[in-house]
Amino acid sequence: MQEICVAIFGEPEGIIFWQLIAATRFTIYLSLIAFLGGGVVAAIICFARISPSNFAKRVSAGYIWSFQSIPLLMILFLAGLGVPRLFEINVDPWTAAVVSLTIFTSAYLAEVWRGAFNAVPAGQWEGGAALGLSFVRIFFIIILPQAYRYALGPTVGFLVQIIKGTSLAYIIGFQDLMLLGKRWANAPIPGSEPYLVFPLMALIYFSLCFPLSKIATFLEKKHAL
Repeated sequence: MQEICVAIFGEPEGIIFWQLIAATRFTIYLSLIAFLGGGVVAAIICFARISPSNFAKRVSAGYIWSFQSIPLLMILFLAGLGVPRLFEINVDPWTAAVVSLTIFTSAYLAEVWRGAFNAVPAGQWEGGAALGLSFVRIFFIIILPQAYRYALGPTVGFLVQIIKGTSLAYIIGFQDLMLLGKRWANAPIPGSEPYLVFPLMALIYFSLCFPLSKIATFLEKKHAL
């Protein structure tokens, strides 16, 4: 495949193009892992946030408040550089990036989903309670199927933020599109100038994010109808 790119664009443009495309798969992998892992944690935090337990509400609110108040860049620094040096352990960039993006995702998705649950009319909760159902049964049988429709569009839309957030992982040495692009842009090789490499990188990010944004808009409009 690289030979085809070289034949079309020449050297080094063809090599740069192919390597950027190849590195994009790591951006996609990290985004999906963070989305799935963060989604699991967010589900637990969100459930605690709307539960009847005041203790669970305080703990979950503290988690959300803490990690929404810290920039993703700082979380990456702590996970990839600060904690390893403090405890004198080796943490590879993949692990640090996954942990950081998972924490970032969970803190924001938990609030997105809480908003979806709050959008369900309070009468639904009251109706379930009048039937003698427990909080858990009301949540899963009555509320969750309705909140799902409210949450679907914003959840897909937030995946765009995750993809863009992965671009910060290069600071801890994560081998993705951003790190490879910066290396090529800084290389003293004709054809790898920043004004050529960075627009190409922007186009790749756009190709990943724009379809998701359109899908999220479609889902939100579908629900509104």
